Amino acid sequence: MTPELTVLALAALLQAVQFALMAIPANIELGVGKTTSPRDASRLKTPLFDQVSDGTGRLVRAFNNHFEALILFTIAVVIVSISDQSTLFTAVCAWVYLAARVLYVAAYYFGWAPWRSYIFFVGFLATFLMILAALV
Repeated sequence: MTPELTVLALAALLQAVQFALMAIPANIELGVGKTTSPRDASRLKTPLFDQVSDGTGRLVRAFNNHFEALILFTIAVVIVSISDQSTLFTAVCAWVYLAARVLYVAAYYFGWAPWRSYIFFVGFLATFLMILAALV
């Protein structure tokens, strides 16, 4: 397995950890009745995740953001792996992406502004550079 594929697997595990970090406090704050409901707007009056604490709301947004970032990172890993262009540079980029995503969760939760955005950009740039490296 290439280093990039290893990091992709770890990034998927990070997504699972983020799910737990978000779901446990959400269920505690909202109750299982709400979180397992159909979440109809007419029944809830306000969106479900507008009803949680600021910290839990941040964990929800970080979780959703990782889904978005993971799509592009997966594309980068597939391009590098299928084209057999794994290099030290692309491996380092993959690890930088993962480190940035772990830091991003903490930065979002603790409200590290503007650092959260900078951390996001580091992960995005690492992903973008992997794709460029495969094209060149």
